[in-house]
Amino acid sequence: MLAVFLLPALLLYSVFIVYPLVTALDYSFFEWRGIRQAGFAGLGNYRDLFGVYPYDQQLWRAFGHNALFFAGTMLIQNTLGLLFALLLHRYGRGKRFLQAAFTTPYLVDPLVVGYLWSLLLNPTFGPVNSLLDAAGLDSWALPWLGDTRTALPIVIVVNAWQWVGFPMLLFSAALAGIPAEYHEAARVDGASARQAFRRVTLPLLTPAIGVVSVLTFIGNFNAFGLVYAMAGSTGSPAGSTDVLGLLFYRVAFVEGGTEAIGRSSALAVLMFVFIFGVSLLAGSYFRRRERRLL
Repeated sequence: MLAVFLLPALLLYSVFIVYPLVTALDYSFFEWRGIRQAGFAGLGNYRDLFGVYPYDQQLWRAFGHNALFFAGTMLIQNTLGLLFALLLHRYGRGKRFLQAAFTTPYLVDPLVVGYLWSLLLNPTFGPVNSLLDAAGLDSWALPWLGDTRTALPIVIVVNAWQWVGFPMLLFSAALAGIPAEYHEAARVDGASARQAFRRVTLPLLTPAIGVVSVLTFIGNFNAFGLVYAMAGSTGSPAGSTDVLGLLFYRVAFVEGGTEAIGRSSALAVLMFVFIFGVSLLAGSYFRRRERRLL
């Protein structure tokens, strides 16, 4: 009887997840002439990504930007998410409203968020620079998305702004599950608020931190919509915001030529193997940390 209820979900998962993965793996081992399969290529498509210009340069550049994207998001988004969760847990006034306000942005499609922030940051008519000019901070009114020094940090900040409500909700749920007796015992033992957080609260948040970290890693290394909306398919300016998702788009639809299907499939497989492998390792690490708490 249970199989009857699981079958529809299994079919949908197989059609939309398993089948595309297996197909991409199959396509990556063949040569292509447009949409026609030409012959077995072995690891040729993978070698092209690492040894044929411009892919050999773009691949490592995009990977580096994804790593910075992940690191910056972890630092800003998840730190603020934990801070907001702690404040809402301690000072519950207006909790429901604030939770709704923080979580609403991540319900909006990243493409929409990206286009809206592109308008807000426009150096000609955007309100951000207009407000800075009005406040006498003319030197701060920069072409935010047109400068190679500021473009990637701005995209990271916008991404963190959109998703900060997600870790906040998870951390809030985890904080609500910590028995109050633990903190009372810490206070009786003379622990300060900072010591209680480090020795009691933070270790007990390990499961939530693990989930948030892994999901942040997966989401950031699959980033596409927000970066595409704010920086275009080339990761402008001068490729300073290029990420693996944009590179895959270009290989598949712009720069791949007659070998587009094979090379883009190879890139998709590499991305999947890396993301899946690191996620497994990270999940294993956090599970070991959890077992130490038992």
